[in-house]
Amino acid sequence: MAQTRNVVIGMDLGGTNVRAAVFSMEGALLARRQTLMEAARGPAVGLENVRKLIEEVLGLAGSVALRGIGIGSTGPLDRARGTIQNPWTLPTWKDVDIVSPLSAHFHVPVMLENDADAAALGEYWQGAGKGVRRLCALTVGTGVGTGFILDGSIYRGWRGLHCEVGHQVLDPNGPECYCGAHGCMEVLIAGPALGKLAREKAAAGENSLLWEMAGGNIDQIDARTAMEAARRGDPAALEVAQHAGRYLGLGLVNIIAFLAPEVIVLGGSVMSSYDLLQPIVREILERHSVLMPSREVCIVPAQLGDNAGVCGAALTAIQTLPRAGRTI
Repeated sequence: MAQTRNVVIGMDLGGTNVRAAVFSMEGALLARRQTLMEAARGPAVGLENVRKLIEEVLGLAGSVALRGIGIGSTGPLDRARGTIQNPWTLPTWKDVDIVSPLSAHFHVPVMLENDADAAALGEYWQGAGKGVRRLCALTVGTGVGTGFILDGSIYRGWRGLHCEVGHQVLDPNGPECYCGAHGCMEVLIAGPALGKLAREKAAAGENSLLWEMAGGNIDQIDARTAMEAARRGDPAALEVAQHAGRYLGLGLVNIIAFLAPEVIVLGGSVMSSYDLLQPIVREILERHSVLMPSREVCIVPAQLGDNAGVCGAALTAIQTLPRAGRTI
């Protein structure tokens, strides 16, 4: 007869998809699945999708006993109340309690965490940040998420607030962000911002490779198209890559000056093209290294990919269990 294993669930809840994974108390990944979030259909539908996904992934893990659930979610959040507070990526989710219904249904503690913090914790635990005391994880995709790990714990601001370094202002004369600022990091280097800039560059020059790659439809030009065209030497796309590298570099200068991390882990879809941005990023870091030894900070790619969020969320669940019930 198979022995029952104590496990936790780690979840990564985003605007499009929700992922769930089962982890042993030692950190072994036992099963993983994802489904559509369907956030626009309302919280009731989304919560039901989450519940079904948890039951599905538990069924795939074999003979297990669920001890806790950790959720990394797009924010803003109220961690103390367990509520998701109307993120722009989750339309209709205004002050939605996700913790209480799941805890009542599965009869286990449920922890809610910011998704960027969860990703940082995952890379610290099982990814590029193993053995590091001070880590910054920067995820650049649809938005810019950041998480900081200090001595094995998530660094939190006043009242436990998440630090939104993606909204540091890098160009006060830059475009307006939904956060209310002009020229913050997210509105300059996130995927939608780079896609918009690439479309502007393409519209200004009919001979750009961007047109060919998009089949002549300017609406099909996005950040991925721009990075692929830049890799092939297209001048307009190279301007987009230089723009991304310049503002990424300035953002990293601030992070290093404020926090002096040992390692900065870069993840997300935009950072899959970091090799194109690296020369200008390094040039900017060297230029601003008089007071802070930026050359000594290791900047490395994330290792866990889509598993970073579920891994970190699982660790938040494990860390909340009584010490006698956990093994790490």
